Amino acid sequence: MNEPLPISHTSSIHINGILTSHGYVINDGTEAGVNGHHPDSVSSNGISGSQSSNMVLSGVEEPLRDDPNDAAFKYHERMALRHGFEDVYNSEYYMNLLAQNFYIYFDDKRHETAGNPKPWVESDAILPDWRMKDRQKTVSAAIVLCLNLGVDPPDVVKTEPCAKLEAWVDPSEHQDSKKATELIAKNLQSQYETLSMRTRYKQSLDPNVEDAKRFCVSLRRGAKDERILFHYNGHGVPKPTASGEIWVFNKGYTQYIPVSIYDLQSWLGAPCLFVYDCHAAGNIVANFNRFVEKRITDDMKNKDGNSPGSTPGVQYRECIQLAACQANEYLPMNPDLPMDLFTCCLTSPIEIAIRWFILQSPLPKANLSLDVTIPGRLADRRTPLGELNWIFTAITDTIAWSQLEAPLFKKLFRQDLMVAALFRNFLLAERILRVHNCHPISEPKLPSTHNHPMWESWDLAVDQCLAQLPMLEAAEEGGPPYEYKHSTFFEEQLTAFEIWLKYGSKTKRPPEQLPVVLQVLLSQVHRLRALILLSRFLDLGPWAVYLALSIGIFPYVLKLLQSPAQELRPVLVFIWARIMSVDYQNIQQELLKDNGCSYFIQILTSKEGVPTGAENVGEHHAMCAFIIALFCCGNKAAQRACMGPDVLPACLIHIQNPDSALLRQWACLCISQLWEGNPEAKWMGVREDAPAKLAVLLEDPVPEVRTAVLVALSTFLETSENEIASEEFNVEVENREAQIAFATLKLTGDGSGMVRKEIVVLFSRFVKHYASKFMVIAFRQLEQDKAQRDSAGSNVPSLVSLEFPHSTIFVGVWKALLVLSTDPFVEVGDMACDVVSYVYLLLLQSPLARVAEDLMEAAAKYPMVKQPPAVSAIRDAETSSINSQSSTASPHRNGSASVLASTLRRSVSIATSLRNLALGYSDTGSPVPEINQPPVANGVSVSTIPYGTGIHPNTARYKRRKSHESLTMPLRSGFFEWSCEYFQEPQMSQAEMDEPGSVDYNQRLWRRTRNEKTLAYTQPQKELASNSSWSFQIGFLNNATQPTKLVFAQFEPHLIAVDDRDGVTVWHWPENKKLNRFCNANPPGTKITEAKLINEDDVPLLMTGAGDGVIRLYRNYESEDRIELACAWRALTDMLPSNKSSGLVADWQQGRGTMLVGGDVKVIRLWDAPRELCMADIPARSGSPITSLTSDQVAGHIFIAGFGDGALRVYDRRIDPREAMVKVWKYHRSWVLNVHMQRGGARELASGSVDGKVHLWDLRMDDPVLSFQAHERGMRATYVHEHAPILATGSQMVKIWRLSGEHSATVKNNSGYMLQNRMQYVSAVCFHPHRMVMAANNSHDAHVSVYNCTANLVHDFS
Repeated sequence: MNEPLPISHTSSIHINGILTSHGYVINDGTEAGVNGHHPDSVSSNGISGSQSSNMVLSGVEEPLRDDPNDAAFKYHERMALRHGFEDVYNSEYYMNLLAQNFYIYFDDKRHETAGNPKPWVESDAILPDWRMKDRQKTVSAAIVLCLNLGVDPPDVVKTEPCAKLEAWVDPSEHQDSKKATELIAKNLQSQYETLSMRTRYKQSLDPNVEDAKRFCVSLRRGAKDERILFHYNGHGVPKPTASGEIWVFNKGYTQYIPVSIYDLQSWLGAPCLFVYDCHAAGNIVANFNRFVEKRITDDMKNKDGNSPGSTPGVQYRECIQLAACQANEYLPMNPDLPMDLFTCCLTSPIEIAIRWFILQSPLPKANLSLDVTIPGRLADRRTPLGELNWIFTAITDTIAWSQLEAPLFKKLFRQDLMVAALFRNFLLAERILRVHNCHPISEPKLPSTHNHPMWESWDLAVDQCLAQLPMLEAAEEGGPPYEYKHSTFFEEQLTAFEIWLKYGSKTKRPPEQLPVVLQVLLSQVHRLRALILLSRFLDLGPWAVYLALSIGIFPYVLKLLQSPAQELRPVLVFIWARIMSVDYQNIQQELLKDNGCSYFIQILTSKEGVPTGAENVGEHHAMCAFIIALFCCGNKAAQRACMGPDVLPACLIHIQNPDSALLRQWACLCISQLWEGNPEAKWMGVREDAPAKLAVLLEDPVPEVRTAVLVALSTFLETSENEIASEEFNVEVENREAQIAFATLKLTGDGSGMVRKEIVVLFSRFVKHYASKFMVIAFRQLEQDKAQRDSAGSNVPSLVSLEFPHSTIFVGVWKALLVLSTDPFVEVGDMACDVVSYVYLLLLQSPLARVAEDLMEAAAKYPMVKQPPAVSAIRDAETSSINSQSSTASPHRNGSASVLASTLRRSVSIATSLRNLALGYSDTGSPVPEINQPPVANGVSVSTIPYGTGIHPNTARYKRRKSHESLTMPLRSGFFEWSCEYFQEPQMSQAEMDEPGSVDYNQRLWRRTRNEKTLAYTQPQKELASNSSWSFQIGFLNNATQPTKLVFAQFEPHLIAVDDRDGVTVWHWPENKKLNRFCNANPPGTKITEAKLINEDDVPLLMTGAGDGVIRLYRNYESEDRIELACAWRALTDMLPSNKSSGLVADWQQGRGTMLVGGDVKVIRLWDAPRELCMADIPARSGSPITSLTSDQVAGHIFIAGFGDGALRVYDRRIDPREAMVKVWKYHRSWVLNVHMQRGGARELASGSVDGKVHLWDLRMDDPVLSFQAHERGMRATYVHEHAPILATGSQMVKIWRLSGEHSATVKNNSGYMLQNRMQYVSAVCFHPHRMVMAANNSHDAHVSVYNCTANLVHDFS
């Protein structure tokens, strides 16, 4: 069996004759499926376990009985697929339809995060510091040579022969020692100048003490606070002493005079860079550090005694030291090497490296001497010498990058050009000198790098170069022409980096090749490939971006913005988007200073944009809009820089792009950043009619785009006192603001909580700007409420019937805010409560405060409504205070804090009352309507748990405002920051769940295997269903509350029981173990009337629907600790009052991502899951409530509704909604309990009503296919098995019926209570979708019984 592919909402899964969750494909018009397998080997709600074209399930054929007299055999023989589906499913069109992508719904980032940015944690304040803010320069250099040529120091015995060269000068070739010394100093200075041309060099040759002091003091005076390089060559003087002294001469050069390192520190000050090239140089380093600690100790003792201008001791710790050897070591005296080998390694690394390579190589080098000269120039990378220097820089950078800690690498290799060059060359010195028993010392100390693998790459590059020298020399002398073959080092390193990206990037270990990629950017030949690989690296996440920035990538990519190369545009845009996403604040000034943002503006505004033929043009434009948006974020100068170019007109064009939702989203957000606090840009938007153009996108099918539009419009609404540029601007903007508020009112019923949250933010700005008008509306509402109470007693009308003096947009916004304050999405409700509380708080601080207090107190005493549990945010506002910038207390108001607090409590009550009036809730004295039950069911509930008890699942990344936190208007949105996170997430690589070997992939693969096992195990059991007693009780669950609906999960061992209030309980039914109980938060007076599971082939979500018209989706519903509210919206509005209510009923179509919703309304509403929008309202064509919904799960075109008057109506969504009803059956005479179309088997459509009648239907027929009377004294429940040919009905007993009409078994459901003089009725019954398991419970009983069809069934969920 081939390895199954995991389900993915982004991967395409092709189906070979087997339908996915939505139903089954039959190839031959019979029950047998593809390859002889029964079509029921597919899950009820998800993808088949055998979906891959090469995968089959073995042993899952249904063994039909051979006895022709057997009733089941006759049924199977008579029945193929109902409704003519077999003809449709065999069509080529349908097979192509089924091969489309399969989507998992409500698992997008907006659902997993609720549209909230990542919560700030303390570690976020310590971001990697990649900027060179404390950058120093080595401005002066002292070359101090104590050679005294011709006179050897007394404590050093030289070998014979001995090394002679100093700075590549042989002193023995010069008779005048003074001139030889000057030539050595000149050459040494020239070598240093190749490292840094801007440094001022001064020489001190064979100095005495006085000269040395004056020399050093003058250097510090000229350098001020910058770094000084002090190079000391002591080859002509004794070794440094153990007590910390170096040697110079007296004026007559007759004596060696010691100079204390302590004095040298005082003369030079700090910071300094010291290079010691002498025997026993380690003595200097050790004593230097000892004297630094002494200075620090002295400073602490004499805090006020420091002389003016003296250097604090702690600054000497910043001094850098490089020493040739340790305290007990002598410098090498090999005659083939220079005497100043350490200095040559530091200042002329290429020459000494080649010489040393020739000496060390065991292979003979024909015609190559130790003084070989490499042709070319160091600065020209196209020449052999320049290329070697380029490779050497890349290799030493790589070695340092891989061995050093990031702060140390930044300090030594990125802050100062001179320091970086010397330390790169120091790595070579350590490698060479170690061979000659010398161990160079550095301060700060470096780890050993002499045996790093990259040195082998260096040896190879040197060898390749030397091998070509004879041919190059011959060509120069007139021989055959020869073209130098450049090294393959960089190509090979890029290939290694590419392999690391493919196989090693998951470890998040820094790649060794990153510094090489940085060097390759200097080459036009490999630049594009390097940029592409760099973009793939940055795509790994913020950690990769910070690594690249710390290595020094930023100056290079900033410089590349000046490149006119068209082919670089897409990759540069991608790289800059990644960099801006992690640290845009540090980059804004760089882009502003160099006008770098014009590069992205040109791409965004020009018609050409990215090169012709480039993929994802819309996404690249979106990245440009993202970069410009962050460039303008909180930066007035950047906003002004973007005002001149056609950024706003270009964005208004891009919002109309139909192919890229990301571009539409970021074009809107870019506009919002242009408008933020910028009246000139808003006035430009008015002239361009931008608000009207943006308003068109309020109906965009993508929730993120709708939210981005609201962000832009909210920014347009925000106007401070100093923003108004003119009276004309003022009037025009007010008109536009009113139009914006009116246009956004329709989104208060949007299915996305993220969209509704942004609406509240927009309304908060509108309320803040027109606070006085909303105070008048709130006050007028209180007055009308009191008048209605005084005149009509308790018959208080709904808020929608209240009249205000001016029926304006402000009244509409106020009503919308009251409705939103009871929003089922927790965050939306809390935010709307804050806005409503803000208005009442302003009213309490106005001159009308005393009257308002009386009105609120009267309203609070009036017991109009129950308070929903989700009003904690307004209760928090009892002790809140308004931010000082929002409002100030009226001078006429002089109440104490306690009086204000008590008044706020009354305002909370009245605010709650008014919100419930807006929703039309009944008063507390009216009984709760009986839902989905026949009249005999009325009675006292066994539930003793009050409403609002239990866990209240919260939305992700949301924390409620604390009661002590001030209430500040307007509210702030986190959507912009949340959207920026997109560019911090991998886009080029597969999702984690699609990456083989990842945890998510393995978990999904395990679930897939488990599902296949379940399907294969349960298929043979279907023949047992119609011939078993179903009386083997395997579970007895005490639910503590009265269950009204039971739901089995397909593949998880879960049984969900919803009670007659707001409780949801999740059971592990094989172990009789309660996993979780939580509160659904539907208001008192309503019940949970619907429960379903979606995405069952992967990680299921629990959907609940309640009598208030709200649908809620829960993630991790089985866990008390991890449960979250993934999505919630008001699916039905304008619920019709009824003495016998059906509440909300729904059917979920996994194949189409559609939720069919009906109930106490006159329409059937179709909600689209990907869009989170209502796609259609189909008239029910009946005055009775809709009691049940079912649909064809394959195509999803046909759905059937049952009604309270007994009618069944068939609808086709492909037809115009007004004509969508295509058939009506009126064979039932009473309330339809359930109508359901099987998702497997013969696709039977069965219905049952409270009078005990059961009908089986065929969509093509006007009359029932089969009818029978299940119960004589009324029926309470009915349920059809999804795959087996049985159904269950419940009255006083549970009866099992074959779908051929024969009675199969009777089950007396056990009760948990002994009720005298009361008849027991079944309350709910359900089958497991695959297993032959049934759950049932009785009315007035909190217990649920679980039954097996036979005694020997074993249920394995491993």
